[in-house]
Amino acid sequence: MAQTFVGTLKTLWRYPVKSMQGEELETSDVGKKGLLGDRAYALWDVATSRVASAKNPKKWAALLNCDAKFAQTPDTSKPLPPVEMSLANGLHLSSEQADLNTHLSDWIGREVEFLTSPLETPILDQYWPDVEGRAYRNTVKELLMPTGTFFDSCPIHALTTATLAHLQTLYPTGNFALRRFRPNLLIETDSHATGFVENDWVGHMIRIGESVTLQVDTCCPRCVVTTLAQGELPEDLEILKTTARHNNVIAGIRLSVKQGGTIHIGDRVSVEPLHN
Repeated sequence: MAQTFVGTLKTLWRYPVKSMQGEELETSDVGKKGLLGDRAYALWDVATSRVASAKNPKKWAALLNCDAKFAQTPDTSKPLPPVEMSLANGLHLSSEQADLNTHLSDWIGREVEFLTSPLETPILDQYWPDVEGRAYRNTVKELLMPTGTFFDSCPIHALTTATLAHLQTLYPTGNFALRRFRPNLLIETDSHATGFVENDWVGHMIRIGESVTLQVDTCCPRCVVTTLAQGELPEDLEILKTTARHNNVIAGIRLSVKQGGTIHIGDRVSVEPLHN
C-alpha cells in the first residue's frame, strides 16, 4: 500500500499516574498497551470504588497540578520503577513509601489508595459540562474503562500541530496549550496542512520511524479536562465549545498498536490505508 508522508514526531509524552502531569520524552518503547509506563498507576477512591480522574473535576481537578515521573527510565525487561510525585501543595512523594496512601488522602481530603496494577473492570466518573453538541449536559455519568488498564478508551492518543493551529485561529484569545489535551504524540505537519487533518486518517495505519505501526481507530472527542485551570492556564469552557462548534467536539485521534518498537522525536510519520 502507498504511504503518504504527513509529518514528523514533534513531542512525545507519557503520564505515569492517571490525571497527573507527565514526562516529555526523547524516545519511548511502544507495546500493545501503548508507551511503556503510560497510565501505569492511578488513585482509587475508596468511598465510591472509582478510579480518580480529572474528568470529574469537583473531586479530582487538583490532580492536574501534580507532576509524576519515573525514578529511572522504564525497561521492557524489568518491572516498572517507582514513581516520584510532586503534589500541588509542594509535598514530594514516592510510590515506594509506606505512608503514601495516608499522605495522598490527607492532601486530597478523601480516602484514596495508590493503585500499582489495573483493575479487571475499572470505572471512573465523568462530568459533562453544559456544551451544545455533547450527548449529556451538566451531569455526571459512569465511564467504563478498557479492562485491565487505566486508559479512558485507547492506549495511544495523537494530535497534530495543524489542529492546534486551526483551533487557535477559530478562538484567537484562547490558549490551546498542548497540556490541555494530554496527547502521547504531537505530530508536526507541514505548513500546507490546515484544519483538522487527522480526521481523515481514521481507518488508516500510521507508521512512525522504522518499526512502529498504529491503527487509527476513531477520532478523539474532547472532555471537560481541556477547559480546566492547570499550571498557568486559566479555566476556559470556550476551549471545549470551540471544538463543539467546528468539529463535533473532536480534536485528535485514538490509536491501537499493531506493531510495537521504539519511537524517537523527529521520526517520520506516514499514513497508509488499512491492509485488506
